[in-house]
Amino acid sequence: MHDERRRIEERAERLHDQRIKPALYAATVPLTVEAWQAPGEPVPFEEAAAAPYGPFATDTPWGPPWGTTWFRMRGRVPAEWAGRRVETVIDLGFVGDWPGNQAEGLVHLADGTPLKAVNPLNQYVPVANPAAGGEEIHYLVEAASNPDILANGFAAPTPLGDVLTAGDKPLYTFRRADLAVLDEEVFHLDLDLQVLRELMVHLGAHEPRRHEILHALDRAMDVLDLDDVAGSAAAVREVLAPVLAKPAHASAHTVSGVGHAHIDSAWLWPIRETKRKTSRTFSNVTALADEYEEFIFACSQAQQYEWVRDNHPQVWERIKKSVAKGQWAPVGGMWVESDGNLPGGEAIARQLVHGKRFFIEHFGIETKGVWLPDSFGYNAAYPQLAKLAGNEWFLTQKISWNQTNTFPHHTFWWEGIDGTRIFTHFPPVDTYNARFSGEEMDRAVRNYAEKGAGTRSLAPFGWGDGGGGPTREILERARRLADLEGSPRVVVEHPDTFFAKAREEYPDAPVWNGELYLELHRATYTSQARTKQGNRRSEHLLREAELWATTAALHAPGYAYPYEKLDRLWKTVLLHQFHDILPGSSIAWVHREAEAEYARVAGELEALTAEAIAAPGGGGPRVFNTSPYARAEVVRTPEGAPAYVRVPASGSAPLAAAEPPRPVTVEGRVLENGLVRVEVAEDGTLSSVFDLRAHREVLAGPGNVLRLHTDLPNYWDAWDIDKHYRNRYTDLRRAEAVTVTEADPLVGSIRVERAFGKGSRITQTITLRAGSPRIDFETDIDWHEAEKILKAGFPVDVRAPHSSAEIQFGHVQRPTHTNTSWEAARFEVSGHRWVHVAEPGYGVAVVNDSTYGHDVTRTVREDGGTTTRVSLSLVRAPRVPDPEADQGRHRFVYSLLPGASIEDAVAEGYALNLPLRVADAAGAPEPVVSVDGEGVTVEAVKLADDASGDVVVRLYESRGGRGQGVLRTGFPLAGARVTDLLERPLADAEVVDGGVPVTLRPFQILTLRLRRG
Repeated sequence: MHDERRRIEERAERLHDQRIKPALYAATVPLTVEAWQAPGEPVPFEEAAAAPYGPFATDTPWGPPWGTTWFRMRGRVPAEWAGRRVETVIDLGFVGDWPGNQAEGLVHLADGTPLKAVNPLNQYVPVANPAAGGEEIHYLVEAASNPDILANGFAAPTPLGDVLTAGDKPLYTFRRADLAVLDEEVFHLDLDLQVLRELMVHLGAHEPRRHEILHALDRAMDVLDLDDVAGSAAAVREVLAPVLAKPAHASAHTVSGVGHAHIDSAWLWPIRETKRKTSRTFSNVTALADEYEEFIFACSQAQQYEWVRDNHPQVWERIKKSVAKGQWAPVGGMWVESDGNLPGGEAIARQLVHGKRFFIEHFGIETKGVWLPDSFGYNAAYPQLAKLAGNEWFLTQKISWNQTNTFPHHTFWWEGIDGTRIFTHFPPVDTYNARFSGEEMDRAVRNYAEKGAGTRSLAPFGWGDGGGGPTREILERARRLADLEGSPRVVVEHPDTFFAKAREEYPDAPVWNGELYLELHRATYTSQARTKQGNRRSEHLLREAELWATTAALHAPGYAYPYEKLDRLWKTVLLHQFHDILPGSSIAWVHREAEAEYARVAGELEALTAEAIAAPGGGGPRVFNTSPYARAEVVRTPEGAPAYVRVPASGSAPLAAAEPPRPVTVEGRVLENGLVRVEVAEDGTLSSVFDLRAHREVLAGPGNVLRLHTDLPNYWDAWDIDKHYRNRYTDLRRAEAVTVTEADPLVGSIRVERAFGKGSRITQTITLRAGSPRIDFETDIDWHEAEKILKAGFPVDVRAPHSSAEIQFGHVQRPTHTNTSWEAARFEVSGHRWVHVAEPGYGVAVVNDSTYGHDVTRTVREDGGTTTRVSLSLVRAPRVPDPEADQGRHRFVYSLLPGASIEDAVAEGYALNLPLRVADAAGAPEPVVSVDGEGVTVEAVKLADDASGDVVVRLYESRGGRGQGVLRTGFPLAGARVTDLLERPLADAEVVDGGVPVTLRPFQILTLRLRRG
């Protein structure tokens, strides 16, 4: 037989694209359109309905960036269309085929009922099937003219990312608003051809099935009447029916499809636009569920449900009905799909608590899994946190983006730092926006790493990132692929069902231990530093407010614990931990608003804490310590003078000066306090840090070297830092001034001022205090660079085989060598409040109050010694998607802690992030809780969310070894229970002599619910 593949494939392609697709609609009539441009921000339907509309013609430009135009559309279904399937087709001037980053519209009836959204891949609105003829059409369409931020392929900055800079030139040209008759036979022929053509081209040329489909297509095209596509469509389908009816092979892979609409809570659009995106997508989904009874849609992010409930109650009611029918599956159990590395441990716990509670309260459903397909790596505490929240499975997708190494598993057990394992799946289809294309189905089978042990994988299907969701075309593909030779079987089912089947067939799946590190998007640990600082500060202010509010509730008669305010503030912080806000990868508008929100949150939390501390009444200045560790350190009095004080853990003490171990001396540029001696060089770097206790030099070269690197990644400016950044840099070794600014027996400070680059300035105050080896670098940067990254480096004279970095409820160790490609790929990593490097007998920590990104490298010197260099990533200057990212003022502190153990690093991390407070207060109530013993750290103290008055304490083992101690209370204790994260009892806890004995495995998290006597 002659090889005629090219002729037949090209024939089928042309006839499909140029004859069959244009015949989808058998007849059309235009609607009458009027328009009204809403001034400023979006308006409610009622205001839009009463607005003055003017005539509007097809092919008219409309829509300034971020504007809202309301279109009134009217018409009548022709009588001759009776018995046909009639739809409205609306084209707002869509560009390309991505539904989430351009014009979108929500269609309402005249009474305000939302019907369905329109976007480039979903332009129809059902009218009647079958139509009676004569139906009146009266729509109001809220159309958003959102700019396409990706139009230039991320090649250059754009001012369109903020309404303040985007201008007012119309972005779109209105194309169509028609009543139309859908030819259902042509519609199905279109899908038959799509599925067969895509299957064919992804089968090997040696496969008989490929040639069988090929010749069936050729015969079918012979039957197609080019002058009467609609009239011949049924006959063409009959020719194709036999090849569509052949069942899949017995050993065919099974793809479990679940509807999905990834909606970034903010990214290339602001939060206000996401609120509208959710209603558009969810109205589409509920409409689709009415048409396809097998359809199941998985949807995470409780915050988005709440937005729909508050803004479009009719869509909310449709969601509730779909949930009740089993077609809508709440998943994930988190408030938002947060970043996987940057939120603190307690914040991730609250993500799970608030998310799961929302679904339980509103739907009576407890979600079983964590759904995080798009976050930029996943911390190693997740398995334990997920299980403690009652979850059974974990789903991710983003690891498929690895730049260097291919992740070896798709179905596996993920083991966290404490040993907890959770059943995890990583879909081999390599997308969370699947559409059941032939290429995707081929990829899912080809990639699947568990062949021979497992037989199934998950595929979230539907357009996403900016929403859109599944379409009828995708569901029609799924029907044809349910049992088709040459393809994996496709079954639409609930994610819980998939995970149960996958675990049943593969209970001994391989184990992956530790973090799921994404070998890409490493700059998200640093970009938009003020957003990250706002998050860090908010997390610690929330801890303070809860602790002192609990103290006041226990000891101040008449004080009311602020449940509702704390709940609202937590949810605001959780929202901004979304995986494109906190990582710094959103447009300027998003980060401008985030900074304002963090300022508002800080103001409210400061007021709540002040109110709680003052609740018992005045009585004199006291010092309040929110840290879980007792502290002896220098604090400033209300008059600004330094005082050395001792304060118990999670408690307070009178502002009474204690005697420090040794005073601070300042001689020239040398600071000393009996523990360490710090010498500042003429250029402002540290020439020496000598540990007087260990009698050894800490540094192996100049310390606190500020290094300015060229930072232009290959792509994704705000997201990525590529390894070549290391090859070009300038050390900022010229100081304008090095000045002693304080020489008190309790505090010695030297200020270093530098100017560099394009008008940037850095002022650092190097401070040593009595009684502490910690050296603080209070940093003020006025930053005006572009495509640069600034790092602060400390070359430490220790031979450290690994670095330890704090993560949520513990820490991880990462090798300092690069023996393998896996280690070499970790050239930029994340950590929270501290990084620690050590050799047996001696360690050094670098502590920070708002920095996450860092790197640790190791070299051997000519003298045979080893230099381990810890570098913090302080600030970047990407230009896409926010051309002004990180420009302006930054104020933060980082510290060098010589002679530090892991325990020291943990304690100083809390101390730096939870500075002592001085306030006027009466009495000396006992700390709400305290711990006698080693390694047991209290992370949160609060009243139970059910307003029972019980005290909830969350603690964990922080050193990486066994923790043992006794939890004691500052109130009469009537009983204690171990609970899950949602404060539901798991077991009784023993109470002995008024305390609760606690034994923890390494990094174990324990939540105790304490009943007051």
